[in-house]
Amino acid sequence: MRLQKTLLVLAPFSLLLIVKPWLPGWAVTPPKSCLAGCADIDGMIPFVDWVNAAITFLRKYEFFGAFTFRDITRGMSDVIKSMLDFTEGLLHEGFPDLGIGTIPWIALVGLAAIYGWYLRGWKLALLGGGCFFYLALFSKRGIWELSMQTLSAIAVSAPIAGLIGILVGILAAKRKTAERIIWPILNVLQSLPHFSYLIIVAIFFGVGSKAGVIATIIFAFPPMARLTMVGLQNIRPEVLEAGIMSGCTRRQMLFKVELPSARNELMLGVNQIIMQCLAMVVIASFIGQSGLGHDLLTRLQRLAIGQALEVGIAVVFIAIALDRFSQAIAHKEPIHAPEGPLWKRRPFLTAAAGFVAAVLVLSFVTPYIAKFPEHLTISTSTFWDGIVDSITLHFYAPLAVFRDAFLVYFLIPVKSAITWIPWIAVIALVASLGWRLGGWKLALTVCAFVFFIAASGYWIRAMITVYMVLVSLLICAAFGIPIGIWASRRDWSTRLMQNLCDTFQTFPSFIYLLPVVMLFQINDVSAIFAIIIYASIPIVRYTIFGLRNVPQEIIEAATTSGCTRNQVLWKVRMPMAFPEIILGLNQTLMFGLFMVMIAGFIGTVDLSQEIFRALTFNDGGKGLVIGLCVSFIGLTADRLLVAWSDRQKREYGLA
Repeated sequence: MRLQKTLLVLAPFSLLLIVKPWLPGWAVTPPKSCLAGCADIDGMIPFVDWVNAAITFLRKYEFFGAFTFRDITRGMSDVIKSMLDFTEGLLHEGFPDLGIGTIPWIALVGLAAIYGWYLRGWKLALLGGGCFFYLALFSKRGIWELSMQTLSAIAVSAPIAGLIGILVGILAAKRKTAERIIWPILNVLQSLPHFSYLIIVAIFFGVGSKAGVIATIIFAFPPMARLTMVGLQNIRPEVLEAGIMSGCTRRQMLFKVELPSARNELMLGVNQIIMQCLAMVVIASFIGQSGLGHDLLTRLQRLAIGQALEVGIAVVFIAIALDRFSQAIAHKEPIHAPEGPLWKRRPFLTAAAGFVAAVLVLSFVTPYIAKFPEHLTISTSTFWDGIVDSITLHFYAPLAVFRDAFLVYFLIPVKSAITWIPWIAVIALVASLGWRLGGWKLALTVCAFVFFIAASGYWIRAMITVYMVLVSLLICAAFGIPIGIWASRRDWSTRLMQNLCDTFQTFPSFIYLLPVVMLFQINDVSAIFAIIIYASIPIVRYTIFGLRNVPQEIIEAATTSGCTRNQVLWKVRMPMAFPEIILGLNQTLMFGLFMVMIAGFIGTVDLSQEIFRALTFNDGGKGLVIGLCVSFIGLTADRLLVAWSDRQKREYGLA
């Protein structure tokens, strides 16, 4: 019965593939514009011209004859710049007019260690202090100064993104109409490639570090808004009833009851914001943000792999330290301070203040306290260059054979097959799947997404993007699911794999380009393997989660019935975990789509290349439309896979 339904769903798609030789040209490749006066437009509908017209209107139209929208945005960027000047003064440049220098390096190392001890004990203290000490010790090429520029930008963007996210989340949680409007916008923002709105930010806010901070804020606030919304909507009814019975006003209910009850979700949102800000470290450098990202980008462009790896490791250490701190904040329970003097009530605060005071006094005695001795700094770029040279010398031939065979015998045939499919066949496929999994509403939604891509004029590039994501998804599933199965069998292997996933997920995305360029040079194979490394984390994590959370009574019933260990795995645990594995595939696909856009930096011929061109020529309309094409690819897959997961959960009685 299930096979018959599957064949019925695939019937329109299969029929259109069979009759392709007899289809008219417009049904195979999307035609050019069918609108009067738009014959020179590449797509059926001139979305790019419409968006550029809207941008021009906002740039030039004077509201009330006094100011334009661009004037408002430039005023906002000036406010951001003043905040950035303050944080850069503290961490990087000092305040020469006031005769005040930057915070000494040893003060930051010590504060990181004290804060880590306060949050989770000596292990986190050692990790936090060690990460910041690394930045000072390995700063022969200016890594400490670049790191402080990066941290000063994060110090501005993270709080503002958090505040915006909380306010948007509260509005959506309190007003159903606002939720219906905000939720789809958040979906699009989270699936939109970063480079698309970098162009819009550059047009309206200018370029430089202030523009990079604004782009980071736009990128980072959606997860906070989502988690705030979820946290407020999932508060237990008895908690709300207790607040009402206590006579709380609406404001008191929000600040005294609801937000404290949603603390776990809010703290998780803080972690996500910090990680999102670090993910933008390199990307925001495309519009002039200074710091580690700009330096890493420059060295990648010159293919100085050793120096790029040195900078990349510094980014990773910052990411690990901030991630562990934010996770510890999320899990730390509030405690009541003991009675007594300040040093008893706030021992860590007292220790931090005393340490900083001592460092400031000692900085007048020796300059090495204020700045790490330059003659003691170390550079690892020579070491990494030696590894690159060794790989090139000893492994270039076998790697080249593997690269060429993988490209010729697998990637190119798959790419040709996917780009050969008529666009109306793709619409028929997603419509059939949508109708089968979620009814006519889902079918219409995914059809609209695919039609937008076809009508925009970037269909072939979009299919090349789909091919890269699909190949990466299949390879990730081929080794990610077995790894997840192995890791789920024992507690120690589960902890090991989860720690590895946590660590790799903290790495900024551009870091994954370094090893693949080192191994495979610049081509589609490098891009595919960068996507695989980055995107394999969710499928492993979700497989472990699904298998570990199968109800114990079901496993015991299967064991009592005489099932062997393998039978319990394949007949009980895997079917019950299958909905979670589907969600893992969904997240893997979204991670892959994100990484495809990053991989365009090393020369892939897909939508990412078009976005880079739009960024080069400051074409806001083209960048936004292509970004929406990427977003709609992700949203189409997301809607179908989530609907499939929900359907499986209902079949197994899990929902």
